[in-house]
Amino acid sequence: MTHKPPVIAMDLEGVLVPEIWIAVAVKTGIDALRLTTRDVSDYDKLMRGRLDILKSHSLTITDIQEVISTLDPLDGAKNYLDRIRKVTQLILLSDTFYEFAYPLMKKLDYPTLFCNSLIIDEHGTITGYQLRKQDGKRTAVKALKECGFRVLAVGDSYNDTTMLGEADAGILFNAPQNVADEFPQFPRLTDFDRLFEAVSDFIVR
Repeated sequence: MTHKPPVIAMDLEGVLVPEIWIAVAVKTGIDALRLTTRDVSDYDKLMRGRLDILKSHSLTITDIQEVISTLDPLDGAKNYLDRIRKVTQLILLSDTFYEFAYPLMKKLDYPTLFCNSLIIDEHGTITGYQLRKQDGKRTAVKALKECGFRVLAVGDSYNDTTMLGEADAGILFNAPQNVADEFPQFPRLTDFDRLFEAVSDFIVR
């Protein structure tokens, strides 16, 4: 049997770092920005709504980046990544944007991140967004498998479930009850130590 090295594919927001849009909602007092992929399964609908809200409140990329600069990784996340990177390869697959993620990547010691890009005009207004690929997380996992890797995927939201299904194994981590109820086929964990144990078990299979 051909040996297939393991790769861990993880979501970012809600799993390793706080939800960026919720942080912006708290800072600005705009409750409508609290909606995330945990609440809305249609990502394009969610993003178009967010962009409309930003425009109506004259919020720019600078305003959002100022909020992001105050965020820290979730408790235990940095230690978990340090432990994982000593035993196997890890890639972050996220629907966030490079323009948002950079300060957080620094705090996580720059793990490999595949995500999307924002379209920003000369005034700093976010006018749109560019996906790398439709259903990019699942596409990335499929490509890794086609390259001869075994993939364990970890996520928390509706937009993670297709990559969890595509992977050789999938885990919901810190998932809300509504997502866990709709996708009972995936184990649900809430503790980084337990998650590391699950990753370790996958590596030695």
